[in-house]
Amino acid sequence: MDSHLGNTDVDIEAKLPFSQACENNKVAILTVLQKELKTAQYVLEIGSGTGQHSVYFAPRLSHLSWQCSDVANNLKMIQAWHHEYPVINLPQVLALDLATADSFPKHDGILPLYDTVFTANTLHIVPWSLVERLFSLIATQPFSVTKLIIYGPFNDQGKFTSAGNAQFDAMLRARDPQSGIRDKGKVVDLAHKNGFMLASEYAMPANNKLLVFQKIE
Repeated sequence: MDSHLGNTDVDIEAKLPFSQACENNKVAILTVLQKELKTAQYVLEIGSGTGQHSVYFAPRLSHLSWQCSDVANNLKMIQAWHHEYPVINLPQVLALDLATADSFPKHDGILPLYDTVFTANTLHIVPWSLVERLFSLIATQPFSVTKLIIYGPFNDQGKFTSAGNAQFDAMLRARDPQSGIRDKGKVVDLAHKNGFMLASEYAMPANNKLLVFQKIE
C-alpha cells in the first residue's frame, strides 16, 4: 500500500472505509492534476466516495482548496479520512445529490466560486439522466467553472476498449441496468451542448481515461 504519512498508516487505514481502486489510481491521476490545476483555486469534487483521493491530492495541491461532496449517506466515510489526515485546504465536506440538487453545494448559504469540477468513477455508476444533470448544473450555476475533469472507463465509438471493460460493464448492468460504461463521444457531445469542449485526453492505467473539458469562451 502507498501510505500517506508513514508505516503507522497501515494500521489507521485498516480501520477506515477503503477503496482499492482509489489506492491504485491516485498517483496517476495526481500526475495529471498537477499539470492541469496549476492555476485552479477552488476545486469541487463530486462523488468523493471514501475520501481517499482528497487526502492524497490536497496536500500535494496546496495552492488550491479541494471541496469534497457526495450524497449524505457517504459523508461520514469522507469525514473519517479527513479526521485521520487533516489538511488545511480540505474544507468541511458538503452534501450533494445530483438527483435532487438545483445548485452546487453552499457554505452557510453562500455558493463558493468553484473554478474546477473533478469527478472520478461516477459516470458509469449513476444513471445517464444524472450524467446529464451534472453537466446542466455546471452550465446553469452563476459561478465561474472553467474546467471539468472526469476520470473513469469509456467506450470508443460504441466499442469497449478492452475485454476487462466489457466484463466490468456487464457486471455493472447486471447490478443496475441504468449504469454502465459511457461512450466517450456521447459525453463529449453532452459537454458541448452545455458549453464545454474536450481540451485534453490522457490514457490512464487499467484501460481508463482522464478527460479534461474547457469552457467555450
